[in-house]
Amino acid sequence: MALDQPKIYFFDKVFQVTILRLIPDKIKPNHLTVVRFLMTPFVVYFLWLGNHWLGLILFLIAALTDALDGAMARTRNQITEWGKMYDPLADKLLICSVVFILLLRYVDLYVAWIIIIIEAVIIIAAVLKKKKGQQMQSNFWGKMKMILQVAGVVFMLLAIVFSFDAFVPIGRNVLYLSIGFAIISLFTYSA
Repeated sequence: MALDQPKIYFFDKVFQVTILRLIPDKIKPNHLTVVRFLMTPFVVYFLWLGNHWLGLILFLIAALTDALDGAMARTRNQITEWGKMYDPLADKLLICSVVFILLLRYVDLYVAWIIIIIEAVIIIAAVLKKKKGQQMQSNFWGKMKMILQVAGVVFMLLAIVFSFDAFVPIGRNVLYLSIGFAIISLFTYSA
């Protein structure tokens, strides 16, 4: 069931005139969310085994489905209650799994736990609001948090894949910055 007309972001318009034109109308945003759910175990599996190159490629594809499903939902007015609940859950599952593996092995266990705990608090807050008949909707801070998390993971994976150690502190610092945006997003989600 489609809801009120959503706010369209600049990047939504960019995707609308580029990649989304290639995606048939029969493919819905929720299909992309399901693809992300299905891809996450494979991303985790390959990263855990140390096949970082394949893990990086699959992670980038999964992250792209996140960008595309949101842009598709907003520009095609296909936002659903299911998507509002499960799209953020798919994002958090992907990011938390990858962040945990990478930071556990290459940076700091405590930072991984901070990111995971903040994401869990956001999920719990969304569930509690839903039980009260309210809805949490993403905002600029949450979108920036996700972009920074993806960028941080990509820098870390590039450092590992290409043995380019200079990317490790960049990735780590981008992930630290994402924690700040995560905290702000938690307190600024609209009801």
